Amino acid sequence: MTQLPFPIAEAPDAQTEERGRLLFAGETEFVKGVVAMSGLPPADRIEVCFAGRSNVGKSTLINALTGRKGLARASNTPGRTQEINFFTAGDERYLVDLPGYGYANAPLPVVEKWQRLLKQYLSGRQTLRRAFVLVDARHGVKPVDHEIMSLLDSAAVTFQCVLTKADKVKAKDRDAVLSQTRSALSKHPAAFPEIVLTSSEKGDGIATLRAIIATLT
Repeated sequence: MTQLPFPIAEAPDAQTEERGRLLFAGETEFVKGVVAMSGLPPADRIEVCFAGRSNVGKSTLINALTGRKGLARASNTPGRTQEINFFTAGDERYLVDLPGYGYANAPLPVVEKWQRLLKQYLSGRQTLRRAFVLVDARHGVKPVDHEIMSLLDSAAVTFQCVLTKADKVKAKDRDAVLSQTRSALSKHPAAFPEIVLTSSEKGDGIATLRAIIATLT
């Protein structure tokens, strides 16, 4: 049987799953919100970042990973949309929550400032090991997702697609979304060759994503 490009990541073995569980069983704390490169915390640990369109379920996913419902909060206030938010995961990881993109009504100067900061962060952060680009499983990859993926290509940052809200998609529609997503990812050289299928509500894929983060070196 021919292997599909960008297969769905398999569940980790028991040992690797335990590594992921232990990482996120530790203390997880908000460190700071950053609006300029000068405000970044010390690059003293491995970090992963999360990017996604507004309302894709990014905050909910981070909360599910950490087991803390109120850790990452979605906000519609303009100030929050410009911040890169840093959280600790134990003593050895940073989780980095990038501002939601795709705000059609955001003032142009706000968008431009955010894009500059994002490019600087992605290009200049040596401890960044992987970006997780969240895509709503009901809708697939949108043009604005291609923009962030192209930015990650140019910054040479490996990114992995995480399909969110998988429980909201009927089985008969899932193959079409996966096919569209795989086709979209094939256009991006920085795309990691596995997709993570998640449901924060049901807990699907959370152990897999924890294990991936825990085993990055």
